[in-house]
Amino acid sequence: MEIRPVTQEEWKYTYNQSLQLQGQTGNIGHLRGDFGGTGMEFYTTWHDHRKQWKTEAFRKGLDEVVNALRTEEYGLLTDRKGMRAFAALFPESAFPGSYCTEYGFRVGKGEHSFLFRCNPEKGSYNFYCYCYVREWLDKHMENARQGIRFIDPHYKELFRIPDGGRIVVTDAGGKREARICRYIDDHHTEIGSNLYHICEFAERMDRIGAVYEPELKEHQHPFVRKAGRDRGQER
Repeated sequence: MEIRPVTQEEWKYTYNQSLQLQGQTGNIGHLRGDFGGTGMEFYTTWHDHRKQWKTEAFRKGLDEVVNALRTEEYGLLTDRKGMRAFAALFPESAFPGSYCTEYGFRVGKGEHSFLFRCNPEKGSYNFYCYCYVREWLDKHMENARQGIRFIDPHYKELFRIPDGGRIVVTDAGGKREARICRYIDDHHTEIGSNLYHICEFAERMDRIGAVYEPELKEHQHPFVRKAGRDRGQER
């Protein structure tokens, strides 16, 4: 079993993905857990994303990973105290959450990768484990490194932004709105909650008299979704 801190690139995949991205990345499902009121209990809930990839080999691998992380050798999932101690060994695992620092780790086991987002605070779910087909996830991230293309209505490339970056759309009345963008493939992107072909987006913006540009770097921040979308919604 291989374990290491997640990279900035991988951090995006420790959150729920859209249906389109679930398919692109081989996202099988996710496990959510907490250590209860005492900090030493262990409660988990499993959520399917793509049941067709939940093979017996995957089930066995996930069990082995979770059981290993609950041993003293690792300690990440033993209790809240153990999680804090393990995260302290890897300061590069820390990322800004919506209300506290969170920690990300990637575990490799066979054909699968398990991306953990950990929060050792009381009153929250303490970890999420997003489970992927390793080859699919890595291939998608490799393709996404070329960035998301934006073109004009005449199909001329205007600019590119990194996967998870933002554009600012200014409508005909001057109203400005920043939207997170996700890479799907060379010709498709998610902008906000909508999926577009890059030609479709350019033509639509032209029809309504809107313009779009990259968000200035000084206004950007690491990809973080509101934890409220995960915490408590299914309790």
